[in-house]
Amino acid sequence: MIRVAVCGACGRMGKLIVRQVAKHDDMKLVAAIDAPGTPSAGEDAGELAGVGELGVKIVGADKLAEVLKKSNPDVLVDFTKADAAVQNVKTASEAGVSVVMGTTGFTVEQRAELEGAINKGGIKAVISPNMSVGVNVFFKSAKETARMLGSDYGVEIVEAHHVHKRDAPSGTALRAAQIIAEEFGWSVDKIKIKSVREGDIVGEHTVIFSTPEERVEIVHRAQSRETFAAGVMKAIRHVVKKGKAGVVQDMQDVLELR
Repeated sequence: MIRVAVCGACGRMGKLIVRQVAKHDDMKLVAAIDAPGTPSAGEDAGELAGVGELGVKIVGADKLAEVLKKSNPDVLVDFTKADAAVQNVKTASEAGVSVVMGTTGFTVEQRAELEGAINKGGIKAVISPNMSVGVNVFFKSAKETARMLGSDYGVEIVEAHHVHKRDAPSGTALRAAQIIAEEFGWSVDKIKIKSVREGDIVGEHTVIFSTPEERVEIVHRAQSRETFAAGVMKAIRHVVKKGKAGVVQDMQDVLELR
């Protein structure tokens, strides 16, 4: 039985992850954490997520170290904000708890802090800007298409999300740009990214390779946030069974797409 703690348990993705964990016989929710001072503190995480009582109360992140010690999870799943996630990973590392993270919007310095804490604590980690299986095939397709077309083609990425998404460009768009730039030997700044924030769009990404004569497009559209939560379940199992101590892996490792 994989014991799971969820940070950001009151958010959209947090609730989905709680629901997914409750559905799987090989997993058990043992802790649910949200922002310090959350008005949901003391509520049952299962009831909040719509799956009935699970016997796990929401607690503030200011008590994370205490909660991890008491609940003894195998994995901490984090879908919060960049600054909070850095602190959560440091706390998890000190507690010897593996990490699965889908939080985005990190600065270069914050990413270095994350990786440093993971390495120092010798914990296992999967960090990915997008946990969807389809998006990670999209990443692989972008890489292979860039390799086959070559750098004579211009590249533009268009991404669209709901109005409440904090970061722009999205972590998924940035990762696609990094993958293509590495393949072409470019600076990532050479790739144009257009961000759209409208309505309740779950997530849409288009990579456009073009010359004056033709255009090749690779598109991924998420129709439900459940696709991200389903990918998280795969990441949880991977980090427990195949994770490497002190090493940050991503969904390409989880899905064996490298």
